[in-house]
Amino acid sequence: MSVSDQAAPASPPAARGAAEGTPARRRRFSARSRRDFWVFLAFAAPNLILIALFTYRPLLTNLNYSLLDWTLGSTTAQFIGLQNYIEFFTSEGGRRTMLITLIFTVATVGGSMVLGLLFAVAMNRRLPGRTVARTAIFAPYVLSGVGVGLVWLFIFDPNFGALAWVLRQVALTSPQWVNDPNWALVMVIIVYVWKNLGYCAIVYLGGLQSLPTEVLQAAELDGAGPVRRFWSIALPLLSPTTFFLLITTILNSLQAFDIIRIMTPAGRGTNVMIFEVYLQAFGGYSRAGYSAAIAVILFVFLLLITVIQIRYVEKKVHYA
Repeated sequence: MSVSDQAAPASPPAARGAAEGTPARRRRFSARSRRDFWVFLAFAAPNLILIALFTYRPLLTNLNYSLLDWTLGSTTAQFIGLQNYIEFFTSEGGRRTMLITLIFTVATVGGSMVLGLLFAVAMNRRLPGRTVARTAIFAPYVLSGVGVGLVWLFIFDPNFGALAWVLRQVALTSPQWVNDPNWALVMVIIVYVWKNLGYCAIVYLGGLQSLPTEVLQAAELDGAGPVRRFWSIALPLLSPTTFFLLITTILNSLQAFDIIRIMTPAGRGTNVMIFEVYLQAFGGYSRAGYSAAIAVILFVFLLLITVIQIRYVEKKVHYA
């Protein structure tokens, strides 16, 4: 038998894989794959371009403005670095703005969620007229903030308002809601809670109606009363709903502007951060650079709050 007649030794698996690997990888990017990619790009590119132009570009531009000493309308600006940020965190006005923002956020979020949960529990019962009640409670949430502010401004008017008339019937004097900074903050908190509790109530109502009835019935058979069933079973099972509302209501409260602008145009005692951004730029100060710095700080706060909630608070949520 000649040498040529002998069978050639088989190639090692690794060598065959190396030799065949390149064509296999090339086959992955076939004509169909390339066509699908271009179709995806054709649909996604307009959205990506719009997001880049109207979201990220203004964000970067505002970040640049925050490093400048720039008066609104001026053609020149001076680069001052982080001086605007240092001024906000060290000045009395900046610290007061953060305190007002904290009070407003805690009061509005807590009030809306607690009252919303109570209304949801009441609306979840088989009571006459509950459909009308649900509509009436949710209606303020979809109303314009400007309209709501104007109506409540008339109600809180210390001289001719409806609330002042009611207080006079019981020999009481109406507080100076608009002129007193402390009462002005209470006033906008009341209005904001009234406007947003319907949203919390409807979301909580949906959560209550999706609870497993067999668990509640088993607890009732075991002798648990309504209060015990609510605190020990219903409320823990509502934790995903509570978590969702906590995120959305905090973000909404930190961005509340329209009602505050209508009811307290000068911002006496109601200078939450987003309203302070407006006042510094367009409220007579014309400090566009300082206003941009406050806006960046607010953006960072919103980002940190969202990350903390998703990272730590979600661990206490029961999804099953």
